[in-house]
Amino acid sequence: MIMKEIRIITYKPEYRDDFIRLNREWIERFFKIEASDIKAFDNIDSYILDKGGQIFIALTEDGEAAGCCALIPHPERGCHELAKMAVSEKYQGHGAGRKLGEALINYAREHGVKHIFLEGNTRLEASIALYRKLGFVEKPMDNPAYDRCDIMMTLDFRL
Repeated sequence: MIMKEIRIITYKPEYRDDFIRLNREWIERFFKIEASDIKAFDNIDSYILDKGGQIFIALTEDGEAAGCCALIPHPERGCHELAKMAVSEKYQGHGAGRKLGEALINYAREHGVKHIFLEGNTRLEASIALYRKLGFVEKPMDNPAYDRCDIMMTLDFRL
């Protein structure tokens, strides 16, 4: 397949279904949908956007949504979360995930975010390698939001 140029945009309501579809695809391929997933899908505005978060969409030059991720504020913990990162299987390995991660990190820095965490699964080796390339480091895991998570990683801008 010839890779199409990928550009990253911030969320628009017309990409709601793509955000849900992309996430459902990867979760159902490796795990199972959990209550926390459904809460996020059913309440994108109140769960992510209205709290000051942002969603990023990777678009091909043809306007196809190839991937997505979200920056979710957790004011009670004084940090933000990189969550719901998903890249369509046909676009994996072509830099869409890296572009999404870089866009999220740049946005976070521009908006004064000091600390980002993510929860992942070590079975997904490519995603863990990507997070490390983006500067995330492993931290002890406590109270994961999802049963499927077995690793926590953080990126601290305060250092």
